[in-house]
Amino acid sequence: MKDLIIPKGYKSLLDLDRTEKAIKLIKDQFQLQLSSELRLKRVTAPLIVMKGTGLNDDLNGVERPVGFPIKALADERAEVVHSLAKWKRYMLGELEIPVGQGLYTDMNALRPDEDFTNIHSLYVDQWDWEKTITKEERSLDTLKRTVKQIYAALKRTEYILQEYYPAIEPQLPEEISFIHAEELLEQYPELSPKERETKVAKEFGSVFIIGIGSDLADGEPHDGRAPDYDDWSTSTLNGYKGLNGDIILWNPILEIAFEISSMGVRVDEETLENQLAIRGEESRKSLMFHKKLLAGELPYSIGGGIGQSRLCMFLLKKAHIGEVQSSIWPDELRQKCKDSDIFIL
Repeated sequence: MKDLIIPKGYKSLLDLDRTEKAIKLIKDQFQLQLSSELRLKRVTAPLIVMKGTGLNDDLNGVERPVGFPIKALADERAEVVHSLAKWKRYMLGELEIPVGQGLYTDMNALRPDEDFTNIHSLYVDQWDWEKTITKEERSLDTLKRTVKQIYAALKRTEYILQEYYPAIEPQLPEEISFIHAEELLEQYPELSPKERETKVAKEFGSVFIIGIGSDLADGEPHDGRAPDYDDWSTSTLNGYKGLNGDIILWNPILEIAFEISSMGVRVDEETLENQLAIRGEESRKSLMFHKKLLAGELPYSIGGGIGQSRLCMFLLKKAHIGEVQSSIWPDELRQKCKDSDIFIL
């Protein structure tokens, strides 16, 4: 509750009925734009995966998945997904999706260790996507080009939304900016990573922060990343590292940096070995997913997740993610929001 932001004089631009219709419009339009830009086809995604396969996303490595025994499988345990970062790459190979094409899916997840804030929920919904590339395309140029394509899909969705709801004025800059996490540290060494994000998001309006996961010059990473999907250790320009990052937008309603997507070029065999060693996670090499990757049986890829509720919240200029999704919230939070004209679904 201490992290709850109540914007002064907040008033939703749409009532509940029009909000629900606008949510559908945004979700329908954005996935059309995204799939067209990146040449992705839709596939059906799992809600649960078997424990011990290595397919579940470990996020920062400390978050606990929701798990349960399966009676019909002699009480073997399954887990509700955190995201589909590794499952998607596995499916690229299973479906034999060629270079230059990919897949996307509606991902629904549970993250019980999330804190209750304006932008965090126990329930996570996002478009998870993955695209097949060549080994030669594992580069900063590929990463930046893909970020620009996703941003173009965001811009077109924003334009279509205003066509239906003129009161919702566009707020995204024409272009997205790029900066490395190491550059941010150099510019603002006295600030925390989140404070740095706030500075750069407010300055540019939209920015992609490159290189999240590897230790920076101060010995700390900008933010945590699991060692077995994004490549955060490959050297690039100026001695910087990382072929991954986050799309960050400036949220004028909450006056905060607003992460809309985490994405990156995925690890190859050598990078996986290196990042598992850095994190002391070599034991993962015995898991199904990791064995296939190390044996060269998985395609090279780039991929990420784009928050569905986050995107709806941003484009509809809502103050709380609970205004665009149904989840579990403390009674105190619900009441405080209601008293401030923030109507939680």
